[in-house]
Amino acid sequence: MWGSVIWPVTLECGDVGLRPIRYRDQREWTGLRSRNAAWMAPWEASNPLPGGDLPSYAGMVRSLNQQARQDSALPFVITERDGLRSVPAIAGQLTVSTIVWGSARMATLGYWVDEARAGRGIAPTAVALATDHCFQTLGLHRMEINIRPENSASLRVVEKLGFRDEGLRKRYLHIAGQWADHRSFALTTEDVPDGLLKPWLASR
Repeated sequence: MWGSVIWPVTLECGDVGLRPIRYRDQREWTGLRSRNAAWMAPWEASNPLPGGDLPSYAGMVRSLNQQARQDSALPFVITERDGLRSVPAIAGQLTVSTIVWGSARMATLGYWVDEARAGRGIAPTAVALATDHCFQTLGLHRMEINIRPENSASLRVVEKLGFRDEGLRKRYLHIAGQWADHRSFALTTEDVPDGLLKPWLASR
């Protein structure tokens, strides 16, 4: 088990960083989500139970922290240094979840980025940072990302990074009030023997 040694962890590449989500991020995180409400609405996870609600911000952080302590998740916010603030601003969120150890050694990665910052390479850099950490430091073997077929912005991220398209998963997750199909993308360590971040940066 690695949680007490590896988590919490902060990762950085240039102006882009990943750090643990915190309770005191609530005001900044909530403000960012509010400004991105229309941008995020078609891709928002929803609760399939009748009348079911999503957790509050504090409830979300509490659950993510518990998963991190159990070695089953890495709950990050994505940050960006913009030269106008003394500390990096929150630019989005990235969570490595459903970490499976044993003979599988795999995980699922999900992310979102502020619409105003989209197209600047923040999301691919963050995904590459997290994937390299999982492969090279934690010893995972496979990373999977599942994306709505209509989500062109997220599809561009995995395409830029060379994730392999492994096909359609019918009614895979409950999104925006209904069970939604997703395309499944993956990489294994054999696909990126030198890591993911280095070739991504070289391609820019």
